[in-house]
Amino acid sequence: MSYQQILFDVNDGVALITLNRPEAMNTWTAVMAEELTDAMHRCNDDDAVRCVVLTGAGDRAFCAGADLGRGGGTFSGRDRPAEVRKTAARPTLYPFQIGKPVIAALNGHAVGVGITYPMLADVRLVAEHAKIGFVFVRRGVLPELASHVTLARVVGLSRAAELLLSGKTISGLEAAQMGIASRALPQAEVLPAALEMARDIATNTAPASVAITKRLLWEGLTLSVPEMMQRENPLFAWVGNQSDAREGVVSFVEKRAPRWTVKPSDVPTDLL
Repeated sequence: MSYQQILFDVNDGVALITLNRPEAMNTWTAVMAEELTDAMHRCNDDDAVRCVVLTGAGDRAFCAGADLGRGGGTFSGRDRPAEVRKTAARPTLYPFQIGKPVIAALNGHAVGVGITYPMLADVRLVAEHAKIGFVFVRRGVLPELASHVTLARVVGLSRAAELLLSGKTISGLEAAQMGIASRALPQAEVLPAALEMARDIATNTAPASVAITKRLLWEGLTLSVPEMMQRENPLFAWVGNQSDAREGVVSFVEKRAPRWTVKPSDVPTDLL
């Protein structure tokens, strides 16, 4: 699939996906959504991709929300346009569903879907002075992409209610203080910091271990402590008997970079 509204590049095990409509502050379209799904499938299917970084082109916005070019009809008709549907070869795949860590580098304003989509990533870094807003109720619609769950889990019910019910805008620094982002940084440092984190994961962590850990983290949104222990125990037993468990210890003792050989696809499906 050739892309019109995103850029896709893989280097040293890190896939960099860039929303690429800087002239429109990377506002969201149906085409962009389809292209992101295709890129997520590519990252999930390619064992050479160990970590994904998602960012926006330009220095103004990560994504300023939905493209409002349709005016009052922007949010009407939930179906995708026919011309887009015809190009959709794969089902929608979101960042939380792939077996690789996804780091959202919010290099500028993140509003509406520009923040709810990154809430489905595993880690968020944000520009200090970026405007962050779950503004849906101010546009006559409601927050989507499971943000009623993800935001409440991240910041607590009271703060989530304040943000979702008011639709107010906060700064990137405030977002980090609330826990929406791991760190708030000067705008020029956001993408480099995300890439540094991604390269560390790509080099130093075992692929199958990371894939399992990510899956359990997201399952943990709805599981009790005893239920999680029941999920962890057989998976720990499996990874503990794989070659990467030996390699992780030996490479640490020998003070060298690990050489991982176990792939996420090697994990028995009956354990997942």
